[in-house]
Amino acid sequence: MDMLETRELRYFVAVAEELHFGRAAERLGMAQPPLSRAIQQLERRLGVRLLERNRRGVALTGAGETLLHEGRAALDATTAAARRTRRAGSADSPRDRLVLAVKAGASHKLLHKLLDAYAAEPDAAEIEVLPSGTCEQGEMLRDGRADVALMHAPFNSLAGFDSEELMTEGQVVVLPAGHPLAAHRVLTLADITGVPGLPLARWSRNGVYPPGPGPEIHDQTQLAQLIALGRTAAVFPDSVRAWLWAEHTAVPLTDAPPVVTHIAWPAHSRSLALAGLIRTATRL
Repeated sequence: MDMLETRELRYFVAVAEELHFGRAAERLGMAQPPLSRAIQQLERRLGVRLLERNRRGVALTGAGETLLHEGRAALDATTAAARRTRRAGSADSPRDRLVLAVKAGASHKLLHKLLDAYAAEPDAAEIEVLPSGTCEQGEMLRDGRADVALMHAPFNSLAGFDSEELMTEGQVVVLPAGHPLAAHRVLTLADITGVPGLPLARWSRNGVYPPGPGPEIHDQTQLAQLIALGRTAAVFPDSVRAWLWAEHTAVPLTDAPPVVTHIAWPAHSRSLALAGLIRTATRL
């Protein structure tokens, strides 16, 4: 009675996210009637109502909210297990291989130092560096695209992962070199908010862009060019200086919270190669 099938969870998560049986069925590539029957059967087996159905549509009950949260985590875990197993048994990579997720452009010097130090270790595994967007590293760890990640508090959530703190740094605003604010020795967050003609860039978080007049940023190269053209500014950890162009200026922000870089990994990992990488990281 307490066993759930992956298929059932996939069906329920689709309905819970769409809150519409027709759209969920289309997303799953199936007809609506068998999907409705599957959800009803799941409710009977669990002995709880997961969805409220009425003329206005579909809504989640408290139990449904719980299953949506737990179901997503379970589906991520099964996906991660499959990806990591395939990676471990790949004929193209007979030696141990770890995928390290990093935010593009962040912790550049730390990353170089870590990779060089680990490569010098006996029996070091092959490291594939996987650049990611803002706050994507946690999702990559959960669904198995990555084995380990460099994550940055307070921007990344470390909930559900084991981690070690590696570095703390301040934040800077990256400005067009010719902008009047670029001549300041230091600035505050208030100084760079609402500047006419220089809106702050907006990064997607979980597929959603925050409101504001600034441009929607898709990758580091796009951002670098827009700053150089005088169209936007952006706030980053101080280590961003490693990739700045001549057309950029970085000015320290006196009241921005410090950024703490952690190396993080799934709490259940038993990888000896990963353990070796963590040991190297903590010695830096």
